[in-house]
Amino acid sequence: MKLIRRNPNLFPEFPSVFDSFLGRDLFDFENGLVNSPGASVPAVNVKETEEGFDVEVAAPGFNKKDFHVEVNNNLLTISSEKETKNEQKDEKGRYTRREFGYSSFKRSFTLPENVVNAEKIGATYENGILHVSIPKREEAKPKPVRQIAIA
Repeated sequence: MKLIRRNPNLFPEFPSVFDSFLGRDLFDFENGLVNSPGASVPAVNVKETEEGFDVEVAAPGFNKKDFHVEVNNNLLTISSEKETKNEQKDEKGRYTRREFGYSSFKRSFTLPENVVNAEKIGATYENGILHVSIPKREEAKPKPVRQIAIA
């Protein structure tokens, strides 16, 4: 049995937006960055537990001071700016080689309304991974099964 891709586009000379979107690799797992034109964004894992949400951002080579994590009206934004400089001078203090680079990214996530406790969100950076912990409100956590006595 063969799978055949059909293009139901009425105007074949104009590629469908979905064809170009689905036809390219959006994720490059070899270097951990999401590909988009002109941008490199670290890969992000989001995991929901009974207690809250855990967000992991793969960003090796950064320092914790390079990150900015903020919450504004149920929108969690994780951003970073990093500047690198490499200078080599001769014995008279003149530059023989000078290179610099600048990189930045910004990722935003809409938090579920009335579910998370925004006041207790915390973040740590360890071994190239930024961990953001987003606890749920007590009323949003799953309740244990309760047996009902029959009268």
